Amino acid sequence: MNHSITIKSGQLELSGVLQYPVRDNNNERKAGKYPLIIICHGFIGNRMGTDRLFVEAAERLTKNGYLVLRFDYGGCGESTGDYGSGGLDELIEQTRTVIDYGYSLDIVDSERIILIGHSLGGAVAVLTAARDSRVKSLVLWAPVAHPFMDIRNIIGTKAIEEIDRTGKTDHMHYELTKYFTDSLAQYQPLTELRGYSGDVLIVHGTADTIIPVDYCFLYQKMFWLRKEGNCDKEVILQGDHTFSSKSYREELFDVTFRWIDLIGKRRSDWSLWTI
Repeated sequence: MNHSITIKSGQLELSGVLQYPVRDNNNERKAGKYPLIIICHGFIGNRMGTDRLFVEAAERLTKNGYLVLRFDYGGCGESTGDYGSGGLDELIEQTRTVIDYGYSLDIVDSERIILIGHSLGGAVAVLTAARDSRVKSLVLWAPVAHPFMDIRNIIGTKAIEEIDRTGKTDHMHYELTKYFTDSLAQYQPLTELRGYSGDVLIVHGTADTIIPVDYCFLYQKMFWLRKEGNCDKEVILQGDHTFSSKSYREELFDVTFRWIDLIGKRRSDWSLWTI
């Protein structure tokens, strides 16, 4: 069952959908509560995902007993606001507001709140988790590692020059301001991730021409330097940035959902121990 929701974040109204499990999963469910997975879309994206990536992921997750929340960042999809007028700090704050909403639901297991972030949404998920201990697990699909450099590369040199000259540019019908691009330089996911102590899965395709697959290895190395938390990675041979073919997507989902199930089982097993 899908339930359309609107979440107030400052002056913005974030549009989203809460998708309920279609069946129980006894290994995951605890005292009438369900694990919650929140999906964070990427740069100028939306809660549907390219080629329905997030829709398909949510359908699979709900069939396996998970509660899923997909939402549009401000100025994207059906949410109010102008995406390029704010900064990366606002995307982090909006994500935390969505976590507030999920955390307040009686049916949510507060010990199983998971963020799935794709591309820039992956970087936002990392930065959010480093600031919010309610995030227990992270799944990063082709995550941005250097927000300032990566987004500059996406929009191109001509757009950057226009921003420096006039303070804004039009990119794919989104007005990106200098405030937005400057904010990207203020955040470093690869160093700030040390503030997060939970488990992480990173999945990246070798044929990704948008975000380098090398980031997968770099992220894992940095996560390994933490004192707590595990980090696993999976590289999909010839997979592109949005895992667009059926075979790439099936592999993405298989790897991701098996990992999420494993983390849940591990947490459940540990809960049986008492000191």
